[in-house]
Order: sequence, then C-alpha cells, then structure tokens
Amino acid sequence: MQSFRTELEQINSSSKVLIEKDIIDLDQKIRAFKEGKIHEEKFRSLRLARGVYGQRQQGVQMIRIKLPFGKLSVKQLLRIADISDEYSNGNLHLTTRQDIQIHHVSLDRTPELWAKLEQEDITLREACGNTVRNITASPEAGIDPNELFDVSPYAHALFTYFLRKPFCQEMGRKIKMAFSNNEKDTALTYIHDLGFIPKIENNQIGFKVLIGGGLGAQPFLAQTAFEFLHEDKLIPFVEATLRVFDRHGERASRNKARLKYLINKIGLDAFLNLVKEEEKSLLVKTFKIDTENKTPTTFRSFLNSEKPVIDESKYQIWLKTNTFKQKQKDLFAVYVKIQLGNISSTNTRKFASIITKYADKDDIRVTINQGFLLRNLSQEELPLIFSELEKINLATPGFDSVGDITACPGTDTCNLAISNSTQISVALEEVIYSEFPDLIYNHDIKIKISGCMNSCGQHGLAQIGFHGSSFKVGTTVVPALQVLLGGGTIGNGEGRISDKVIKVASKRAPDVLRTLFKDFEKNAVEGEYFNSYYDKQGKDYFYQLLKPIADNSTLSADELIDWGQEEKFATAIGVGECAGVVIDLVATLFFEAEEKLAYSAEAFENKQWGDSIYFSYAAFINAAKGLLLDKQIHVNTQHSVINDFDKVFIQSDLIKLNTSFSELILQINKNEPSEIFAEKYFTQATSFVSNVIKYRETELLIEK
Repeated sequence: MQSFRTELEQINSSSKVLIEKDIIDLDQKIRAFKEGKIHEEKFRSLRLARGVYGQRQQGVQMIRIKLPFGKLSVKQLLRIADISDEYSNGNLHLTTRQDIQIHHVSLDRTPELWAKLEQEDITLREACGNTVRNITASPEAGIDPNELFDVSPYAHALFTYFLRKPFCQEMGRKIKMAFSNNEKDTALTYIHDLGFIPKIENNQIGFKVLIGGGLGAQPFLAQTAFEFLHEDKLIPFVEATLRVFDRHGERASRNKARLKYLINKIGLDAFLNLVKEEEKSLLVKTFKIDTENKTPTTFRSFLNSEKPVIDESKYQIWLKTNTFKQKQKDLFAVYVKIQLGNISSTNTRKFASIITKYADKDDIRVTINQGFLLRNLSQEELPLIFSELEKINLATPGFDSVGDITACPGTDTCNLAISNSTQISVALEEVIYSEFPDLIYNHDIKIKISGCMNSCGQHGLAQIGFHGSSFKVGTTVVPALQVLLGGGTIGNGEGRISDKVIKVASKRAPDVLRTLFKDFEKNAVEGEYFNSYYDKQGKDYFYQLLKPIADNSTLSADELIDWGQEEKFATAIGVGECAGVVIDLVATLFFEAEEKLAYSAEAFENKQWGDSIYFSYAAFINAAKGLLLDKQIHVNTQHSVINDFDKVFIQSDLIKLNTSFSELILQINKNEPSEIFAEKYFTQATSFVSNVIKYRETELLIEK
C-alpha cells in the first residue's frame, strides 16, 4: 500500500499539499480499518466521501471519478483508460451525473489509483457520501446558440469553492446541483437540491434558483427560491443553504434526510429565513466569479485532403441527429452515443485519437444521458470524424432520441438493484432501431431505466420509465419492471413526475414498448406530443392497454429468469451506500469531536478563519450528541442536539456553563468569521469538549 507515495511526488497542482493529505489520510484510514481501529460503518462513511463505493460483489469497490460539469481533456480521458486497465476490468462507465466510474477495484489499491489520477488533475474527493456531489451542467454550455451566457465557469466555481469545506463533509445526506444553460432546462434543474437557470435582468447577469427537488422513491419537484439572484450572490446563497441543511437536516432516518424533506416539513419561506440568518457568519457576502475562458479553442492544422468513402444515407441521418451548429462562427459540435454509458479502454484510446485529430482535445463533455459531446469542428471535418467514429462503432445515430435509453448499472454492480436494467436496455433499443426506425428523430419521448426505485437511471422523469422490481406467483419470485408514464421536462425549472401505471414481468418490457408505440402511432393526432396524448387518454387507459401484458397466469419458464442471467431469479438486495451511514457510537463521537478540534487548530494556523470556526462548531455538536446518546436520547438533527442538550444537561445543572448551550454554540451565525472570533470560539469548544468527556468519565466511575 506504500507504492502510492511515489505517485504523489508527480502531482502537479497548486493544491498539492491538500491532495497529498487526502490520499495519505485514505491510506491511513484503510490501515486503521483493517486493524480494527475504526468501526466498519464509520469507515464506510470515510471512504464514500473519497469516491470509494462498495459493490454488490464482495471485496471490490466502485471508484467514482468526479468531473465538474462533465468536462475533461484527451489527456485525462487517456489517464482514466489506463487506470481502468491497471486497476479494474478495462471498462469506463459514464453516469447521468457526468462522472466516470470504474468497477471491481481492490480497496488496498485505491490510494495509489487516486494519486495517479491526480497527476492529471482528476479527483475522487466527495464523489460519493453525504457531500456536495458532482455539479452538473448542460453539456452544450458555451457553444449553444440559444444560451444567454456560458454557465460552465459558474459550475466550476461552485465545485472549487465547496470542495473540502467543513460544513458539507458530513451532512445528513447528499446535495446535488445542476446548471441549465437555457430555459429548455436540459440539465433537469427541477429534480435537484439546487438548480440554476441563467437570466439577465436590467443588464445584470444572474440565475433563477430552484431548490428542494429530488427523485428517489418519493420524488419532489423543486420550488423557486428566486426568480433572479445576482451572480455575485450565488456562492454566498449556496453556502448559507448548506449550513442550514447541515444544522437542521434529518440524520436519524436516512430515507427522510434529503433537503427536499426539510423544506417540505418547515416550508420554503421558513427555510429561506434560516438561510438569511446565516449571512453574517459567511466568509464572503458577495463572490465575483471569473467567467473568462482560460482554455483557448483548439484549432487543428491537420485536415485530410482525401474524402473518406462513406455511406451517404447513413451520414445524413447521423448529421441530422448527432450534430449541431455552434454559436461560434463556422464551428460544429458532435454528439457521440455510448450505449449504456459503457466504453472499453481500448475503444477509449481509439476515440481519444479521433478527438485529437478533429475536435477540441481540451474540452470534451460527458453528457447527462451517458454520452459524449465533442466541440469546435469545422464543417469539412464532419464527414471525416463520422468515418473514423463508424470504424469503432461510435457513429450510431439518434443521440438523446427515443432510441438513446438511459440506464443505471443495476444488478450488474449495485447493492440496491432488484432486477436487471442493462440487458433490458439493449433489448429495448433493438426494438426501436429495428421496428420503429423513424423514432431516432424523436426527441420528445425519453426512455429511462433504473434497477430499483431510487432512480439513478432517472426513470421518475421519463415519458416512458421502468424501474427494477419483483412479484410473487405462489412461492416463485419473478423479476419485474414497474412501468411509469408521463414524466418529463416542461422548461424554465418546471417538470413532471412520471405516474406508476402497472408492473410487468421484466422479459415482457419489449412488448410494453411495442404496445405503447403502436397505440401512439394509431391514435395520436399528428404532431401531438406523447405527454399530451397521455394526459388526453388518462392513466387508466394505459393501465387497461398494458393489462394483458401483465397477465401472470401465462408466465413461461424463461420469464422466471432475469435478463442476462442463466439461473432462476432471486432477490438479493444489499446495504445501499448512496449517501453513507450515520454513526451513533458515544466513543466514536467523542473521538470525532477531538478530531474536529485538531482540524480547527490547523485551519486557524493556515488563517482559514471560517473553516476553523465551523470545525469548532462540529466539535461542539459531536461532543453534545455523544453525551445525549449516553443517556439513550436519540436526536435526528443538529438543531435537536442543541435544544435537547440544554434541556437535559444545562437546565438541570448537570453541566455548568455561563450561558445556555444554544447561545454558546449559535454564536457561529451571529459573528463575522474573523480571527478574533475564530480563536475565541475554538477555546470555548475545546473547554466544552473537555468538560463533556470528563463528565462521562465521572459517570462511568460512579456506575462501577
């Protein structure tokens, strides 16, 4: 496990010290875990925040690589391909959050893997866990003729600012953010914790701000926090929001811990009032984001003078469905469909060579439907790149059409998946391309599939969605898919959640698709959108339409076996790791309080007053929570910790303070983050933690 240290020496970054510390810390935590010094659940939380995620298969990990708004260079793409070959199985998986995942990695090798990625400025930090996840954005940002301005610098600024911030390392749940580049809302802001749509008001740049959205088993559409928020207020607002969520968000019940539940519980106005109360404690009250494009467009001197031999009809279809003209004069962009988001490292290298020849090698975008977007091609280069892509089977037409199905890995690797979501996607795409070829021009209908109800494949916002399930016929368990209809994007931050219509055996999904398309072709008015037709006919119409397919009295032996499997189906759901686990062990909480004090002192030495203050706050919380737990008092928010500690320990004089615990700890949002306050607050936190630990030690002696 020490071989990663030689890789650290090759990292070239302005934040090299922090990166080295991250990687060394992961290595030390792995050692401590294997030596039994760290509780298994605590270790899980630690590794998740470093992009290391447990798989369905025992003994191996999924590594999630965090790519802000999906941007990467050819050099970075090649590095990831090399990493996949060396540490994994030679496959790269593109996700709906514009990340890249590699699977089947040994835990012991993750520090070394991370160090090698960081040599090309690629991080794993906070790609999983109860953190700010990868910030997504419309892949067309910066080149779209219909955008007001490029949102990419804003997405990058948020990624940079909130990475490693103490108030978003151990929240009750994850936070997801997205930037759409225009009112079409191609980044799906309405299903995010925080979403941003560009606006210009009185010649000022800003954003419409959406808050409290989310999919999962109980989807919520986001609400509008601001119709217009000035660009300089963007980061302060997000920071205040994260601080409020950290303090007031649910922690005991993981299923109710997302931001959407907190806002639904107390109301949007009350939540925004809490956000306003945090303003004084913020390190910055305004934050000017640098929007200068530091990466110049790469123009290539190479241009093959010989015209490639291509099938003109195929080329014209590809041209219509997979390219568009950029806002930059005489330049074009090319979409590349990657089936299921999976591309081999061998094909990745060939693909990278093509990009280097014909496109911008410094700005490739992973798209939210698991493909790629290439930029800055001349019109003369389009037939050339088509020819080269076709040679490696990456010139499939119909990008982001009905035939471009989004799917999570499902039972291939995920602990939570119930039934297969990958092989069924291949089967459904085959139905579309072979039986309904004209649908590759249709961008109105989106088909999305998840292996379970948690919606990693975004089935909850699809016009036609499926999620993995099962049902029993007698004592036999049958792999199934829940069919959902009628979801989708309306625009400008508005969307629709799909309706659950009927459940069918998984092997019958192709018949579901055939039935829906034939009915739509036969009965819809020409030019009518699918959702308009769905609304006109009503949910029960589609239930009755599909009911014969759901008749379980006619199940065949083959339908008892899931897609891609050979043995009879049986559910095997593990413990999900999508957002980590909360640890409520008294000794661990006290240890964490002391650890947070050490972090506070280090931040103070580095003149990071705001970080020092928040680490002191976390020390207060952990120590108080530990003592409450010792009294068998379980609390579900930091706010409850504060209130209950006052009731149980301060008002009864069990622990003496010169003030209430609430007034002591909540100085954090009543003071500017100055050096003087940081030092005072640290001293108070140190004294409090010491007194709490001594109190418990005394209690334990009395009990003996």
